[in-house]
Amino acid sequence: MEIYNMTSEGRVVIAARLTEKMNVTAPTVWNTVHRMQRDGLVEISASKEITLAPAGLAAAESIKRRHLLTERLLVDILGLDWADAHEEAHLIEHTITPRVEARITAVLGNPTTCPHGNPFPGVDPATRPKTRPLATARAGEEWTLDGINEEAEEDHDLMTFYQNNGLKPGARLRVVDVAVYNSTITVRLDGRDVTLGMPAAENLRIVVEEPAAVSATRS
Repeated sequence: MEIYNMTSEGRVVIAARLTEKMNVTAPTVWNTVHRMQRDGLVEISASKEITLAPAGLAAAESIKRRHLLTERLLVDILGLDWADAHEEAHLIEHTITPRVEARITAVLGNPTTCPHGNPFPGVDPATRPKTRPLATARAGEEWTLDGINEEAEEDHDLMTFYQNNGLKPGARLRVVDVAVYNSTITVRLDGRDVTLGMPAAENLRIVVEEPAAVSATRS
């Protein structure tokens, strides 16, 4: 899944980045990657770039879809805390059969994003808004949050901070201050100010342009 996630973020995947991301040794990564190559799941270029083969992409998208769907089930139906959904979904996603997956999808009304605003595999990019990091915003600007980057979902404390301060998809906020000298940004939402470090703000996406179909509907 790390290869899929990094590729989705537009990052070139090499063994060194997987080693850093997964916090394992380089030999462990290479042994795993070569085994996946043998099984027809990944391809390795002459420059050592690692990409998913068609079979690997299909498998990764299947796992990803079940994970995001499980998050939706936990939050929308079972009422689990938004910040806890990612960790709990990892424990459940592999037990969901295709039949159960289809039923959950129907019950949830065919969702297109997880509770954190990340799209399901296969969702047409044209239907998604254009975004950029909150960290790029300037004082005085007003924005709507689109979602939280996948990487941030691995940090439970950060997700709890977002949840406790209302920093969720759809939240409307105003940038109060950008303090370059100490790398913080302060935003106002729900009548109070929240100060974030720039790394936390980098993982929050703001909507800069809605999809044409949505804009046309609202005009």
